[in-house]
Amino acid sequence: MRTTTSADVITATRGSKMATAMDWLPWSLLLLSLMCETSAFYVPGVAPINFHQNDPVEIKAVKLTSSRTQLPYEYYSLPFCQPRKITYKAENLGEVLRGDRIVNTPFQVLMNSEKKCEVLCSQSNKPVTLTVEQSRLVAERITEDYYVHLIADNLPVATRLELYSNRDSDDKRKEKDVQFEHGYRLGFTDVNKIYLHNHLSFILYYHREDMEEDQEHTYRVVRFEVIPQSIRLEDLKADEKSSCTLPEGTNSSPQEIDPTKENQLYFTYSVHWEESDIKWASRWDTYLTMSDVQIHWFSIINSVVVVFFLSGILSMIIIRTLRKDIANYNKEDDIEDTMEESGWKLVHGDVFRPPQYPMILSSLLGSGIQLFCMILIVIFVAMLGMLSPSSRGALMTTACFLFMFMGVFGGFSAGRLYRTLKGHRWKKGAFCTATLYPGVVFGICFVLNCFIWGKHSSGAVPFPTMVALLCMWFGISLPLVYLGYYFGFRKQPYDNPVRTNQIPRQIPEQRWYMNRFVGILMAGILPFGAMFIELFFIFSAIWENQFYYLFGFLFLVFIILVVSCSQISIVMVYFQLCAEDYRWWWRNFLVSGGSAFYVLVYAMFYFVNKLDIVEFIPSLLYFGYTALMVLSFWLLTGTIGFYAAYMFVRKIYAAVKID
Repeated sequence: MRTTTSADVITATRGSKMATAMDWLPWSLLLLSLMCETSAFYVPGVAPINFHQNDPVEIKAVKLTSSRTQLPYEYYSLPFCQPRKITYKAENLGEVLRGDRIVNTPFQVLMNSEKKCEVLCSQSNKPVTLTVEQSRLVAERITEDYYVHLIADNLPVATRLELYSNRDSDDKRKEKDVQFEHGYRLGFTDVNKIYLHNHLSFILYYHREDMEEDQEHTYRVVRFEVIPQSIRLEDLKADEKSSCTLPEGTNSSPQEIDPTKENQLYFTYSVHWEESDIKWASRWDTYLTMSDVQIHWFSIINSVVVVFFLSGILSMIIIRTLRKDIANYNKEDDIEDTMEESGWKLVHGDVFRPPQYPMILSSLLGSGIQLFCMILIVIFVAMLGMLSPSSRGALMTTACFLFMFMGVFGGFSAGRLYRTLKGHRWKKGAFCTATLYPGVVFGICFVLNCFIWGKHSSGAVPFPTMVALLCMWFGISLPLVYLGYYFGFRKQPYDNPVRTNQIPRQIPEQRWYMNRFVGILMAGILPFGAMFIELFFIFSAIWENQFYYLFGFLFLVFIILVVSCSQISIVMVYFQLCAEDYRWWWRNFLVSGGSAFYVLVYAMFYFVNKLDIVEFIPSLLYFGYTALMVLSFWLLTGTIGFYAAYMFVRKIYAAVKID
């Protein structure tokens, strides 16, 4: 019998890497009041499962993945042994979008019960015969470096890798570094021959719970490892009871898969249990351990220090220059000399002149506010431990729903800005805000999804899920955007401190460095420098099926990104106004998102140097999703910079005397 308890819910992540990061960050960066209580938090509703002796521990399959193709497939897309009844787990939105298809398997595993060798799907001691078509498919998946992902008690399987950091000839002096690879390799190739891992040695670790004397001991699964092996048919001896005998030593040959003919083989597995001191609360440490943790931490701190230093210098320069400007402009006796000079005061009659296409600008900024609120809340909640990797798909599900509900804030800000820019068609503006950015995202995803459908991948979003997303868009997000837009449009517009002249002022010829593209290059360096290290780990999580868990660092990087974007935006708009160019609305929005250009360049670098993608459709998927990331990042940083610049412009023109 399985029993669930909730005694350890509150302390479930103590000792994990995330908790370590949460405890360390406040000490180093004075965020103690925010983060000191996060180490003892866990996902609400998730409680450990207690097993008794010989209770069944169900092994489920998640999917097959490959960083070379970026196309996940469900487990039974290959001719693995199947149980009598295939049952798929009901999945949340995030799991469906990730391509997870969690299904039961025929592995029979009992708590603390050893199995030396067991044959799967063997009838009357006969091996499994793969047809030519099945053999070709298996061989293709092996050459594409596919990994198989299984779970036991919601714990993913891992393959142990033992690396030796010291290459000294003396074996005793070698230091062994143990790392874990997510999932296990489907097979391997050697000298143009393809071999399948047809025997799985499961190693499960349990933690024995302390019980009273008269109670039966209970166990909790705390680690799930596998050693995949390839053993040819002739070396495996099977009997009629589905038991088998493994060859001794290294005398056996691997099971070759010839894609040009039928292949006969056994699918076998063994189970070994070991007691562990690891408590259930810390069982995810194995999967979250990285080899370069120290490098990551020092790099983050280095970036933070550099960004704070540069931000401080920029702030001092701008404040001192502004004080001098305002003091000069406010000298009544020198007013005539001042008016003859060049400077930002000369464009006071045009600086708040509404730009071209105010509806599109306000709609994009509304979507940027929507994104900003969604990302801020998701990162903060994840930092508290509520969206840990054990909650499969929770991060993406939360992000989707939050984006829908944040539509009310996006609509409110867009409506108020649209009225400030002398707009009148609020209904059209609300519809534009609700459909422009989401429509582009949905269109790109739909096109990419068609290609994934063509490959029969589990990464393709099913049609019912797509209909559900459309219903959420038009049933939740659209009405909320309209609601927010209505109240924002009715609210008093932003109070600009100076009046706008009827006749526009002539703009003098601009220097070369005032070009938009040059501005994008200059403005994007500092924000990108604050986050490019974290970007590597995010890309690894997305494209190489790694776990991302350092949300404390990510929250810190997000704060630094907001600060650096705001300061760079203020500097750029100050230079532009000093050059007597008052057309700052669109230019500032574009230039403030300049770090998105560097994200695009980094994505290309990552594609060439880190990934081994050569086929057309995987490349299309990579650059399609990268385009969405770059677009979203541009909206986010552009919105942050725009509102910082708008506040700055209103402040400085309110501080000078205007005749």
